[in-house]
Amino acid sequence: MRRNTTIAVTPTGRIMPVIGISLMTIVSAVVGLNVALPDIARATGATQTQLTWIIDAYTVVFAALLFFAGALGDRFGRKPLLLAGLTIFGLAAVAGAFVDTPTGLIAVRAAMGLGAAAVMPTTLSVITTSFPEEERPRAIGVWVGIAGAGAVVGLFITAIMLELFAWQSFFWLNAALAAVSVVGTLVVVPDSVDEHPPAVDVVGGVLTLVGMGLLVFGIIEGPERGWTDSITLVALVGGAAGLAAFVWWELRREQPLLDPRLFAVRGFSVGSLAIAVTFFCWFGLIFSILQYLQFVIALSPLEAALRMLPIPFLLIPTARMAPRLAARFGFRHLVPLGMVLLAVGLYVVSLSQVDLNYPVFALGLLIGAAGMGLSGTPATTAVTEALPASKQGVASAMNDTARELGSALGIAVLGSTLNQVYRDGLVDQVAGLPQQAADAILGSVAFTTSPELAQLGERGQQLAELARQSFVDGVSAALVVAAGVALVTAALVLAFAPRRDRQGVDAPVRADGDAPRR
Repeated sequence: MRRNTTIAVTPTGRIMPVIGISLMTIVSAVVGLNVALPDIARATGATQTQLTWIIDAYTVVFAALLFFAGALGDRFGRKPLLLAGLTIFGLAAVAGAFVDTPTGLIAVRAAMGLGAAAVMPTTLSVITTSFPEEERPRAIGVWVGIAGAGAVVGLFITAIMLELFAWQSFFWLNAALAAVSVVGTLVVVPDSVDEHPPAVDVVGGVLTLVGMGLLVFGIIEGPERGWTDSITLVALVGGAAGLAAFVWWELRREQPLLDPRLFAVRGFSVGSLAIAVTFFCWFGLIFSILQYLQFVIALSPLEAALRMLPIPFLLIPTARMAPRLAARFGFRHLVPLGMVLLAVGLYVVSLSQVDLNYPVFALGLLIGAAGMGLSGTPATTAVTEALPASKQGVASAMNDTARELGSALGIAVLGSTLNQVYRDGLVDQVAGLPQQAADAILGSVAFTTSPELAQLGERGQQLAELARQSFVDGVSAALVVAAGVALVTAALVLAFAPRRDRQGVDAPVRADGDAPRR
């Protein structure tokens, strides 16, 4: 039986660049397509709901299968799983370059999410099983920085390509990055497996996919179908029932995919919550404001991405500095500080109007980036250190699931809030228009630049202005919701996170909630 490979076989200095490229490949795919949404809407006729699905189909499948993928890595080897995930992701990206309908794009993005689910937990597992304990927090800090700022860097690269090529170039970029990652993985990444792997929990994997998928479906479809619509209600109730069934099933298994009892350990549960909410806010923010910059401010993809570029210059160093600050001040104090800064940044950005005040806008982004850096790394470290090295696939999957579930819910909830406020602001204004035109305006703000609306003359111009204002109102409402969630989470972390011991380090907590005796 194979044992975990150590750094004596493969120097960690060679591993990190490959892991970084692999991670950036799948993280950039979460948000990179956001910058192409206006082009996709105009080329395919996608509605606001369909645009949300094009982004979130990837993230939902990604999040739902992370636990299952982490367990597969523990049993069959992390390197083979990484190679398989990158291959599926790359082939799906190639297919995406030839699709020209909203439904087809949603299907392609779901397939890419399947590949990404195999990649992300494996990258963190490789770090936690290859790096020595004293180097691990710094390596995790780099990983967190790439996970957050890599999305913006990928966004910027995508925007440059969109200046030169059509929106399909996004998929070619992802295919190329996957190919490079496959080569690097074959050459330098060591293989490792759990010495005593559990049985693969297929039922648990299916229940998470069904539960998360139905829940997000209901949230996204609510504004368009109606919150009391039977399909919406069935999806929401079915999603909740699926997740409840997952908990029930896992509690009955001797070797669960994820033991729900682990959440009795406060460091594990509070760390997972902080990760999920951080990414809920961050990716919901990116989804909202990139459409604002392009639909309302009428910036090109590159111009919109340039407005985001300052983020990684603060996020990456803050994430790398966070482990030292956590060691000095403790997870319990640093993470709430980061969440408060994130909330302040979101609120500042929510003040944006139809005319962009970029200094205020950029200030909000920078404050939010600092908050994400301060909260993300300590929370990630708390979760990975809650489980032994032999179970790092599960620990990594918990980290990644919290991130991607937070991202999926952030895009769904904030996108749904944006869409609801947008439609509510226009429903009375489009009364009397031909039904097709009214549905198009309510479906997407992209229609405000169409020739059909221009044919309505002064009425069309007024509707376009009202649509842009309604869209801004929707973005503002969504970001205020996110800020509120961040503040509530800060209070919960401060109240329930483990307290510091006498040496200034957060004391570990047993499942019964008591700190161990010294």
